[in-house]
Amino acid sequence: MKMEILFWSFLGMALSTPAWALQVGDAVPNMARPSTGGEDIRLSDLAGRWLVLYFYPRAFTPGCTAQSCSLRDTYGEIQDHGAAILGVSLDSPDRQREFKAEHHLPFELLSDTDKELARAFDSLMVGGLMAARKTFIIDPDGRVAYRFDRPDTRNHGEEVVAKLEELLGSERKNN
Repeated sequence: MKMEILFWSFLGMALSTPAWALQVGDAVPNMARPSTGGEDIRLSDLAGRWLVLYFYPRAFTPGCTAQSCSLRDTYGEIQDHGAAILGVSLDSPDRQREFKAEHHLPFELLSDTDKELARAFDSLMVGGLMAARKTFIIDPDGRVAYRFDRPDTRNHGEEVVAKLEELLGSERKNN
């Protein structure tokens, strides 16, 4: 019985978000990363508008492709809500450019080879070998408005659109 309690306690800790991880309301770090457009993009470059920042493990893997294409397919709706999208993985800039081109992604991808951005967003897994699949919606003031810790890869675009509608609806009520 004690072993079972210990197991479930450990599993709960392993699956929970650490207290130091960025939470809703926290200001996001302002780091620059190389983009598929050939320039470094700093998160503050998008200040004043909503930002969907999604981390994915590896370009060209089935789940990452499904997630990225889902966001691509809802890109117009996301833009209609005043939001930009940035994708982040630990892949090299060249690999990111190939991934973007092959899947006709209309938004920039960032290369985080030194893992600092993923670390700042508590988005590393497998001992830091790859980015964890997480998405952050960042408000125009540069604060986390929502975080998806387990996005649905095939329907992530729809999840994001629904959450933006909810966030914008509550923002309008507060103004």
